[in-house]
Amino acid sequence: MIDLFPTLLALRISSIDVAIVAVYLAVLTGVGFWMGRGNRTVSDYLLGDRSLPWWAVLGSIVATETSTATFLSIPGTAFVEGGNLQFLQLVLGFCVGRVIVAWKLIPLYFKGQLFTAYEVLHQRFGGVTQKTASLIFLVTRNLGDGLRLLLAGIVVEKVTGIGLQQSIIIVGVCTIAYTFVGGMKAVIWSDCVQLVIYVSGGVVALFLMVAMLPGGWSELLTYARTHNKLAFFDSGIETSKPYSLFINFTKANTFLAGLIGGSLLSIGTHGTDQMMVQRYLCTGSQRGAAKAVVLSGLVVFFQFALFLFLGIALAAFYSRQTNAPNFTRSDEVFATFIVQKMPIGLVGLMLAAVFSAAMSTLSSSLNSSAGAVVNDFLKNVGTPRTQLRLSRILTLVFGLLQISLAIVAIQWERSVIDNALAIAGFSSGILVGVFALGVLTSRIGQKSAMIGMLQGTMVLCLVKFWTPIAWPWYAPIGAAATFGFGLIASMIFNSERDEIVVDVR
Repeated sequence: MIDLFPTLLALRISSIDVAIVAVYLAVLTGVGFWMGRGNRTVSDYLLGDRSLPWWAVLGSIVATETSTATFLSIPGTAFVEGGNLQFLQLVLGFCVGRVIVAWKLIPLYFKGQLFTAYEVLHQRFGGVTQKTASLIFLVTRNLGDGLRLLLAGIVVEKVTGIGLQQSIIIVGVCTIAYTFVGGMKAVIWSDCVQLVIYVSGGVVALFLMVAMLPGGWSELLTYARTHNKLAFFDSGIETSKPYSLFINFTKANTFLAGLIGGSLLSIGTHGTDQMMVQRYLCTGSQRGAAKAVVLSGLVVFFQFALFLFLGIALAAFYSRQTNAPNFTRSDEVFATFIVQKMPIGLVGLMLAAVFSAAMSTLSSSLNSSAGAVVNDFLKNVGTPRTQLRLSRILTLVFGLLQISLAIVAIQWERSVIDNALAIAGFSSGILVGVFALGVLTSRIGQKSAMIGMLQGTMVLCLVKFWTPIAWPWYAPIGAAATFGFGLIASMIFNSERDEIVVDVR
């Protein structure tokens, strides 16, 4: 069985903390039922009737991209020896990528009454490309989020003493409940609540750590400067010989990896991923969607800065402990502090924050997966009422699928889970590549687009399993391979000039 936090004891939290978590889950489920009372059509259920405010969509975007693994592991990157603020270079790339999404892709999604990102590919290439892209999204999204549900279940198990399978089921069932009934309105408004909860939890934890340091903020900053924890910039360029430059592709936290890799990754996750595009369509206006995605980058930057400062504060705190635990993994540090050092009541708040980070991602995954199937595969099936019923049934099906995958994955080795999550991340580069073929060219047809996606996937598998290249480069490599092989294929298959292609630029 996988065990991500081997040093944690299975602790039973106090009745007060249990009550806090129970009230949180009850309120969240109640919000879902309340929001679901007005759902009458597929547009209501999947897009909130295209009437949601842009600032709520912004909050949902940020909460959705923050999982339990992010909440607990990012502090660990700054905690370890040599850890610092260089992860923020990647976040800068995220911000640049969102500007490009608002500039080039969002206008495409507001040409007509679209429901999914992949309907654009149907207009440009044809139905096969649309369905293939949608299938890539469905497989990678549910594989990745099933494994993220496992990680959330492990945390719940360790801080409560509840069995791992039961912990997975609790998180999964609660998420399914409010998503099934409330649809996208419930998802977005619940995400906003969850964003406030987990950010508040992080702020409370930071101030608590500082209060435990005899020198307070002054001691924390002195420790950070002494141990080079405030370092931000690493160019990623190494001068091995005079007049020669070499980019170190094996390091993840460099400026070039962050700017190039982070930008392409963000274009993929926020520009071609149905989970995010569905949110833009909820605003009902191109201007509102653009504001939501661009400003979400600033919020994410400050959020990650908070998580990294948590890691620096943890390092300062445990450096003073004579009997500090011997951490074997950096992502166990924050969880250990929560269960061992935080007072009664605050443990419940932090556990609610862990639930929030998990459920915000999972609920979005369920609703967007249902939307992709209904609109990319079953759009002409049945009446509008039937479509609404199908959307709810599919939400339940994908929820049960992710729970089942998480339970099955309990027996997997950590390396298998890491590789599966990496493969799940391949979709960003591949989809960016095929969207680039559609937006930047006008004569490439469906056959070449399909070949590009296939070859892009093969190249990424080679890069992942046979090279030491760092993960931020996967999206640029996948996008370049998909785009490049698509262009080459169009030169080989002259018959493509007879295909019907539509210029969506």
